[in-house]
Amino acid sequence: MKKLFKYILNTIPRPLLIKLSYWVRPLITFAMKGTKFTDPIDGKSFRSFLSYGYAINRENALSPSTFSLERHRLLWLYLQRETDFFTKPQKVLHFAPEQAFYKRFRNQKNLDYTTTDLFSPLADVKADICDLPFEDNSFDTILCNHVLEHIPDDTKAMQELYRVLKPNGMAILQIPQDLERDVTFEDDSIVDEKERTKIFGQYDHVRVYGLDYFEKLRSIGFTVKEEAYTTTFSKEEIEKYCLMDGEIIPVCFK
Repeated sequence: MKKLFKYILNTIPRPLLIKLSYWVRPLITFAMKGTKFTDPIDGKSFRSFLSYGYAINRENALSPSTFSLERHRLLWLYLQRETDFFTKPQKVLHFAPEQAFYKRFRNQKNLDYTTTDLFSPLADVKADICDLPFEDNSFDTILCNHVLEHIPDDTKAMQELYRVLKPNGMAILQIPQDLERDVTFEDDSIVDEKERTKIFGQYDHVRVYGLDYFEKLRSIGFTVKEEAYTTTFSKEEIEKYCLMDGEIIPVCFK
């Protein structure tokens, strides 16, 4: 099943995959139930999670029930335990909404929730992140996770995120990041898709972010908290929730 699932993930276009997943997810959830690993988003447990990855295949990365990845589960736990996201009334803008979050955030009565993306069938507003159709200082919270690595002009995208965030608002801007790399790497001359996947992690990524990502956000105007949140968990919890040990959450404020 794992090999079949990997093949599907790497061949079916993402918008179609999102639609198909609503049909197949209950079957996978039933087939893989167990007690070893737990998805904190819905509390369901499994004997294993699904493998996932393009250039590098990660074992026990994808939850069978919510289709959450390591970053989603870490973000959920952070929002739940460290913020008032689930209790305080607020306007939220969510880029490229993930299935693991979409219905749950939509059903939160305290959230005035707007989703946006150019292609996702889950987006309320079809918009370019570099030219957003929202007024200045519109949103209390912005979630933009694993989007900026796809954007050629990420400086403009960051400026737009800053513009539409309210003063004192919070933006969580997760990206795939090489914590061993000091300086972000990009090279537009690499056009072969297999080579791009090898170097950038996915064929449609345009850069590999290094530790200078946080300083770039600060140069836009954000106050940035580099939240090494996995350090608050025991090794047993990291294994139980299938988190990526050492991942840093960029929590940004205006």
